[in-house]
Amino acid sequence: MHITIGSAPDNWGVWFPSDPRQTPWNRFLDELVAAGYEWTELGPFGYLPTDLPTLRAELDKRNVKVTGTFALGTLSDPAAWPDLERQLLGAGELLVALGAKFQVLIDSSYTDERTGRPLRAPRLDPAGWQRLIATTHRAAELARSRFGLRLVFHPHAETNVEYEDQIEQFLADTDPSAVALCFDTGHHAYRGGDPVAFMHRHHERIPYLHLKSVDGAVQRRVAEENIPFGAAVGLDTFCELAHGVVDFAAFRDVLRDVDYRGWAIVEQDMYPAPFDKPLPIAQRNRAYLKQMGFG
Repeated sequence: MHITIGSAPDNWGVWFPSDPRQTPWNRFLDELVAAGYEWTELGPFGYLPTDLPTLRAELDKRNVKVTGTFALGTLSDPAAWPDLERQLLGAGELLVALGAKFQVLIDSSYTDERTGRPLRAPRLDPAGWQRLIATTHRAAELARSRFGLRLVFHPHAETNVEYEDQIEQFLADTDPSAVALCFDTGHHAYRGGDPVAFMHRHHERIPYLHLKSVDGAVQRRVAEENIPFGAAVGLDTFCELAHGVVDFAAFRDVLRDVDYRGWAIVEQDMYPAPFDKPLPIAQRNRAYLKQMGFG
């Protein structure tokens, strides 16, 4: 196997383009390097500088390279397309100029990320599902035709593609030549899936990974008390890779068995995070992956 390992602003508690509770972007870049990473995602569009000369200079002086970034929108709602298109175009210009290969696409949450208030039904009706699939293909075509980027769809907790049966249906309904997966081991486990078995079945559709794990005891409390995702993150449901329910030794063995060649971004969802919290965690996660034979 050959895996290129990177990290992301998410590891530093960054969920939004701007929020005073988030690590400042220049501190994030400095600590990314201090944690032992050379590759990063850009995070939410607007968090890192969007002026290309400025961004390129900040990355170059730290010898940091970019894998991709995410765009987020309510994929089943046609009215959300203009904002999603703005993200795809803005990020695409930066990504192609910086030599990145991937555009990550995420459906927006069906709950309010800050309050947990429901915004729409957890499962779409057939018409809504078909709109989600059509929007995904539209985004994939834009990313490919305008920028030569490969679209990887990220199944995500508290979105309309979160449980394993939904992900299986998504794979069946999308064109493999146009749409791949960004497979997040932690979100898959958070919703009761088996990341190892799923990776074994679908590795050919997964060029891009988010490596993450879940604290099993906290996860059970979240399920029993029906705690919304944002609040669950604040309870440290997502934990260090060495201490969670995801079996990374078995996951590594699958990657070796299939001679996996792709990218892996280390993530540990935490928002908000005290500014001094992320760096030691990022360093320990990087050391653990090296010990386990990942990149």
